Amino acid sequence: MVRVAVPSKGRLRESCLDLLTHAGYGVGKFKISGASAHVSGIEFIEMRPRDAAAWLRAGRLDAAFISTDTALENEVEGYPTTELDFARSDLVLAVRESSTFRSAADLAGATVATHLPAWTSRWFAGRDIDVDVVPMGGSLEGICAVGLADAIVDLRETGGSLARNRLRVIAEPHSCQALLSTRQDPGPEVQDLVLRVEAALVARRTQYVMLHIAADKVGTLSTLFPGLAAPTILPLAGRDDLVAAHIVVKRDRLWANLADLRALGATGIVALPTDAILD
Repeated sequence: MVRVAVPSKGRLRESCLDLLTHAGYGVGKFKISGASAHVSGIEFIEMRPRDAAAWLRAGRLDAAFISTDTALENEVEGYPTTELDFARSDLVLAVRESSTFRSAADLAGATVATHLPAWTSRWFAGRDIDVDVVPMGGSLEGICAVGLADAIVDLRETGGSLARNRLRVIAEPHSCQALLSTRQDPGPEVQDLVLRVEAALVARRTQYVMLHIAADKVGTLSTLFPGLAAPTILPLAGRDDLVAAHIVVKRDRLWANLADLRALGATGIVALPTDAILD
């Protein structure tokens, strides 16, 4: 049985389940099954992303929905990976505002608390900086604020928690997001999963647009919205002056250039969501 890990809780879980649904996997029963569910020849198993990354590295999973930080901690960042464009954050090195530390090099001999002890140790070692890394499972900001730790390596989403604890960032080692990572030699079921997820991701960023436009304006339309390769142009029954144009456009570009479409004299503009895009 092909096994794929899905986050067991939190926003990352919901976003991954939504993406799987978009990709055509019937995960409705998975939402009520608890630990695992069999869908389209794959056993989806709920677990924490940090555990999923560890089992992926151990070779007991075929793929896992994880995050950049858990991939770094478990040294699977070099595995075949699809970036999912959600759950974005930054991995930062932070210290108290009142401290004299200005760079990572200033922390030589200091104590650094983190949820990512293995990666943090490697990161400092790679810069020839000797620090005492303390693994933690709970909140890091307060530990640094009261002086138990000289610095922390933690994820920053908005920066609000750092500000409330009077911490400042002195380095940003890595940007992070949700990932779909697979073993080095994925089988056909996992290859199909990756193909469907990638097609769903592209589709989420695009819309299928149909409109009527003067035949002599098609060249300008092609410059404004090239589509996947070029707009599809179809004749309109009984009309020699107008044609129907079908194009796939990026969602944000459509709204930004809607006035330009009107300026071209486009009418009958219909924008539809796309379910999958394979280029």
